[in-house]
Amino acid sequence: MPTVRLYQVDAFSAQLFSGNPAAVVPLEGWLDDAVLQAIAAENNVSETAFLVPSSVRDADFELRWMTPAAEVPLCGHATLATAWVLFNRLGWEADQVRFHSRSGPLGVTRRADGWLEMDFPNLGFESVETPDLIREAFGVVPDRAFFVPNDTNYMLVLDSEADVRQADPDLRSLKALGNQGVIVTATGDEADFVSRYFAPGVDVDEDPVTGSIHSVLTPYWAERQGRSALDARQLSSRGGRLQCELRGDRVAIAGQCAFYMAGEIALPD
Repeated sequence: MPTVRLYQVDAFSAQLFSGNPAAVVPLEGWLDDAVLQAIAAENNVSETAFLVPSSVRDADFELRWMTPAAEVPLCGHATLATAWVLFNRLGWEADQVRFHSRSGPLGVTRRADGWLEMDFPNLGFESVETPDLIREAFGVVPDRAFFVPNDTNYMLVLDSEADVRQADPDLRSLKALGNQGVIVTATGDEADFVSRYFAPGVDVDEDPVTGSIHSVLTPYWAERQGRSALDARQLSSRGGRLQCELRGDRVAIAGQCAFYMAGEIALPD
């Protein structure tokens, strides 16, 4: 029976059992998409990252991400976990690893302080009238929301960190939107900004810590607060910390990781 390796890492936290669990599956070549999706469903964490050696110029690996229900165009915590596995379990000796993805080139650098810093795109967003289903889901919300065409997320800017912590949306209404999810954010009491992320559209009720949404949050809050380097917290029950910096059309998103387990997946013959 053929097998492939499996690693699980808690991303955006230095402490085990916090941050966001991600599964990482290195492959020699792509398996059928149905098999990849079945593995992601079996793992049943918010994202499973799959990587193969790259045939694309200026990239070391091709990288894809799947929730238990669907493939997504960009995922931060599973990218961070993949880089950690390469640096710490698979013998990658350089201080940078380059990925080719559906969202273009991505890089992860191992910093001198031990944090891993991702180079992500600066994702555009547009102001829209808040959809009725979001009003139904959350109750009192701003009249205007922001829509992110790249990943079909909506973003709501709330009045306070307390409002973000207390958000308790009706997930059935959010799923009926037919998109990926909804970000809620506000200025933080101790961090520069805080957020939470609900993604029932891809069968993730609440994602513990989401690197990719900081490709939207960072440019938004950098403009609001008038500085490029920002400290962020995601306020799920597991929680996580991120260091973010706006760099023109790119966003640096840094975090730490804690190793949980390694094993093997038995594939069907």
